[in-house]
Amino acid sequence: MPKVLIVGAGQSGLQLALTLREHDYDVTLMSARTPDEIRRGWVMSTQGMFQDALQIEREHGLNLWEADAVRIEGLGVSIAAPDSSRALDWVCRLDHHAQSVDQRVKMAGWLELLEQRGGKVVIHGVTTADLDKLTDLYDLVIVAAGKGELVQLFDRNPERSPFTRPQRALSVAYVHGLAPRPEHPEFSAVRFNIIPGVGELFVIPAYTLSGNCEILFFEGIPGGPLDCWTDRPGPEEFLERMLGLMQRFVPWEYERAGAVELTDPRATLSGGYTPVVRLPVGELPSGGAVLGMADVVVANDPITGQGSNNAAKCAEMYLHSILDHGDGPFDREWMTSTFERYWDYAQHVTNWTNALLQPPPEHVVKILGVAQGNETVARRFVNGFSDPSDFRHWFMDPEKAEAYLSTVA
Repeated sequence: MPKVLIVGAGQSGLQLALTLREHDYDVTLMSARTPDEIRRGWVMSTQGMFQDALQIEREHGLNLWEADAVRIEGLGVSIAAPDSSRALDWVCRLDHHAQSVDQRVKMAGWLELLEQRGGKVVIHGVTTADLDKLTDLYDLVIVAAGKGELVQLFDRNPERSPFTRPQRALSVAYVHGLAPRPEHPEFSAVRFNIIPGVGELFVIPAYTLSGNCEILFFEGIPGGPLDCWTDRPGPEEFLERMLGLMQRFVPWEYERAGAVELTDPRATLSGGYTPVVRLPVGELPSGGAVLGMADVVVANDPITGQGSNNAAKCAEMYLHSILDHGDGPFDREWMTSTFERYWDYAQHVTNWTNALLQPPPEHVVKILGVAQGNETVARRFVNGFSDPSDFRHWFMDPEKAEAYLSTVA
C-alpha cells in the first residue's frame, strides 16, 4: 500500500488523510500545532459550508458537530442606499441547510480522530529543507498548508490569476448576543450586505468553542473606510471599531447588535491576501516533486464563502484519483492530471468569485432586483452557493441572464 505524507492540518489535508485511512493507506500528517494549541489559538476563517460539501463529510462520518451546530436555512441579500437605508432586501430559504463550524473546533477534533483511526500525526512545522529530506520516504507527498514557506514551491499561473494584490481588506469577529433578524426570526440565514463602493458585511450563523454564535465579517475595498485594521487593535477595540462601521454603513444590522460580545479573547481576525491560482506541482531543490491542494493551488477571496467548500471537494477528488491510480507511480504527469480534474470544477468558483470582486454589472444588479420579488430566481441564486458551477449558465453572462429571466418572468 502506498505511503502518503500530507503537510497541513486544515479542511483539505485532514479530510484527505482521514478518508485515505478508510482504505487502509499508510498516512502521515504533519501539523504545526497540537489539537489543544489549535483550540487555544485565534480564529482562522469563516468556513460556511453548503450542501454538496457537507454531504461529503457525512458520507465519510466526519460530520461530528452536525447535531450541535446551528442550521443555516437561508441566505439573504441587502444593498445599502447612499443614505444607509436599504435599496434592496430579500431572503430565500436554501433547499438544504448549510453550517459553519469554527476551524479551531473541527481541525482539533479531526486531528484526534485521525490518530484514533490509525493515522500518524507528527507535530512539527515543516520547511522546504525538511520536505526535501522527506520525499524519499513516501510514495506521495501533498502540501495542504495554504500559508507559509511551502506555498512558495508552487509558481503563480498568470493565465489563471488576474490579480496581483489583495482585492479586499478582511476583518472577522465571532460574537454572542446578536439578536435575530426581525424579518425571519424563525430561521437562521447568512446575510450578505453590499455597500456599493465600500465593501460588504456578511453575518454568518456558526458554531464555536462556546456554542452557537454569529460571525461578523467585513470585506473592505482597499483604501476605503473598511480598510482600517493595519494598527492591529486588541480584541475589544476591534469589536468596538467593527460595531462603529456597522452603525455607519449597515444600521439595520447594527440595530440587533446592542448586546454583542466576543465569544472568546481570540475571536478576531484581520488581514488580506491576493487571489491566485498556482501550478500544482512544487519542485524541491533535490529534484523531488510534491502536489499542492486546495488553497495552496487555488486561493479565492472569501467573498463567496467557498474556501472550505472548495477544500472539501478538492480532497474528495484527490482521494478518488489516488484510489483509481492504485500502485502506479505518483509522478508529475499524474499530479498535473489530478489537479486539472479539480480545476474543471474550481475554475467556475474562481470565475464567479473574481466577478463578485468587481462593481456589479447591469445584468447582475437586475438579477438581484428580480430576485426580491421572484422566488424562483432567488432560490436559484442562493442554492448556487452549494454548486457555483451553475452560475456560468445564467449569472455570469448578460445574454444568458436575460434569456433566463425571460423564462421566469
